[in-house]
Amino acid sequence: MTPVPSPGAPEPTAEHQTARTPKKAAIAAWVGSALEYYDFVIYGTAASLIFPKIFFPEGNPAAATVASLATFGVGYVARPIGSFLLGHVGDKLGRKKVLIFTLLLMGVSTFLVGCLPTYQSVGILAPVLLVVLRLLQGLSAAGEQAGANSMSFEHAPDHRRGFFTSWTLSGTQGGQVLAPAIFLPLAAILSEDQLLSWGWRIPFFLSAVVVVVGFVIRRNLDETPAFESEVEAQAVPRTPLSVLLRDHWRAVLRVMFAAFIAMVNTLYTVFALAFATKDTYGVGFSSTFMLWVAIISNLVAIAVIPFWGSVSDRVGRKPVFLGGLAGSAVLAAAYVAVIASGNRALTAVVGILLAGIVYSATNAVWPSTYAEYFPTSVRLSGMAIGTQFGFALAGFTPTIAAALLGDNGDGWPKVAGFAVLACAISAIAVATGPRGTHTVPTAELGRREVRASAPARTATVSRQATR
Repeated sequence: MTPVPSPGAPEPTAEHQTARTPKKAAIAAWVGSALEYYDFVIYGTAASLIFPKIFFPEGNPAAATVASLATFGVGYVARPIGSFLLGHVGDKLGRKKVLIFTLLLMGVSTFLVGCLPTYQSVGILAPVLLVVLRLLQGLSAAGEQAGANSMSFEHAPDHRRGFFTSWTLSGTQGGQVLAPAIFLPLAAILSEDQLLSWGWRIPFFLSAVVVVVGFVIRRNLDETPAFESEVEAQAVPRTPLSVLLRDHWRAVLRVMFAAFIAMVNTLYTVFALAFATKDTYGVGFSSTFMLWVAIISNLVAIAVIPFWGSVSDRVGRKPVFLGGLAGSAVLAAAYVAVIASGNRALTAVVGILLAGIVYSATNAVWPSTYAEYFPTSVRLSGMAIGTQFGFALAGFTPTIAAALLGDNGDGWPKVAGFAVLACAISAIAVATGPRGTHTVPTAELGRREVRASAPARTATVSRQATR
């Protein structure tokens, strides 16, 4: 029986004759996301280690650190705005156009950061220009993950969506390996004066290479059969955002609150780096040590994320997502505590367990989880808007955490409590969401009566998975 769509949703369409290419789409998503998040993460690394000294007035290191971390958060202010624009484009004109645009915008804006004059040269104009370019980075990131997730999700076989979609997030971890891997040799080879005067610019200039490689890969990627089917059937909404906000606003809100889990990532990659290395906090770890912990953690994550995605294809999204949330709440709090204790060995172990294994469970399944809340007609905009409003908390987590920490670092228990609270909100959003979405065919996702009957389809999809 043909399912009855919810009001405003397009009628179901036949499978487009263009074949799905899940491996090609997954590789393109991995490489593109790795390159995109290399650009995005080098900013976070520089905001922790370099920018407080060159883009802000001297005399108050703690205030300069908070201000620098705030410029990192500014990128997340642009994300909600970009999510409306790029979500509309992606659902109206296609996933491929969004992916090429986001890559070019991120690469150019990152390259220009490396060209900026310092505070000592032009005064207040320096941080103003820094904020403008950071806003452009955030605009790019607003459509990147939602576009890559939609592309890999809609190319994947119905019974392996979790596995293939997880490669997008595995790619982001690859980008988080590249960023500190570039900074480490620079920090080892250059003196502090050389690093602060010109060495910090090198990683940003390398974004030119990032743009070229990423553009070649994404230009040769086919549009998804699901989107092409809607185009051929003339089922693409004239205004996807109006359909989304009228018929799927509950799913958008659910994604927004579930996306609070992203604060663990910025707590780990940006705030913890500043907390552990800044003299004002008295912990005394070297930036080299913390960057190596991040590199090892992300290398583990690259391998683990596809595993968790595959597990979710068998047992469902919720068990993996909620398990990762529970573990992240415990280990994020523990990570802040062991840094405060000054124990290097425990910091390394807890950091690798948190970012490499436990948080990777949520990273692996949130792309397929959120994608399964929406039909093809509004999938990209639904994921983009929901995640980017939720990610706003993640963007300002380093700033909030630094304020809770205080000038001498005594407020770390408050930071740990903040991490637990964010994980708890995310867990409630996921736990109250629909069940059995991993068993529903892609063409039928997001339709009211299908969601209600999803558990009954488990046996059918399981038989399809064995063919």
